Amino acid sequence: MVQSPSRIENPSRQRRRENPAVPHDFAVQFCNVPLIVRIRFPGARISNSCIMRILATLLVLCLLLDGTLCVRVPINIPPSVSVGDRNPRLRTAVFALGSFWRAEAVFGCLPGVERTTAGYAGGTKARPEFRSLGDHAEAVQVEYDPKTISFKQLLDIFWSSHDSRQVFGQGPDVGNQYRSIIFTNGTEEARLASVSKEKEQAKSKSSLVTTIIMQLVEFYPAEFEHQKFELRRNPFLLQLVGGMTEEIATSNFGAKLNGYAAELCPPDIQRNIDGKIENIVSKGWPALREF
Repeated sequence: MVQSPSRIENPSRQRRRENPAVPHDFAVQFCNVPLIVRIRFPGARISNSCIMRILATLLVLCLLLDGTLCVRVPINIPPSVSVGDRNPRLRTAVFALGSFWRAEAVFGCLPGVERTTAGYAGGTKARPEFRSLGDHAEAVQVEYDPKTISFKQLLDIFWSSHDSRQVFGQGPDVGNQYRSIIFTNGTEEARLASVSKEKEQAKSKSSLVTTIIMQLVEFYPAEFEHQKFELRRNPFLLQLVGGMTEEIATSNFGAKLNGYAAELCPPDIQRNIDGKIENIVSKGWPALREF
């Protein structure tokens, strides 16, 4: 029997229904004004080569209009790409060693450190804020892989990165919020912290180490504008990555760049990032995918 024309479906339309177009957003920045370019692709996934061709086209467009512009990776990451997944094997340490702007950069570039977050801890006030800390101290939360870096090694960095004998502040920052604290998450961490404090005190008995060791009750992340502060102060690096975003602020990439911006990376890592950035500047944005 011959099928009526109304029942005959165009094969291309059928393919589109089976494999619908999925929008992918790309962020383009023109003179610090962010624009979103939305492109639809058949299917939920697009290949890396396709992404790079699109970004190269956008980059050429940017350069034609404004030579100081930048391009970022897709906002809607395809399902095949994992961003910000929390590794269950990671551990968390929290330290207070003065201003959390600097403290976050101290740990961000260390091998084995996955993420850093500036925040508040050690007090009783619920939901503290930068202008209303209560009795909390400015602190940094460090997510790390214990197979690469140990809590003991983090303690060594803690002691070497501030003056634990200074009372009621750190450097030019004066106030109770800048006090020195090691927060622990169990008996073993408390033991390691106590041993390290004894060793620090033994270096000189002319003054007392003021660092407090206490059990962590709760860590409150600071406001977005206080995350990755050293990176925010570097206009060139911000331009390179397309401005500060939530994704960068909570990523390993952002933690390392923040440490790099403060020149607090280990020398070999600092030199490696120097080389990567020089490569990006000389060859253009696509080199960033190797970073």
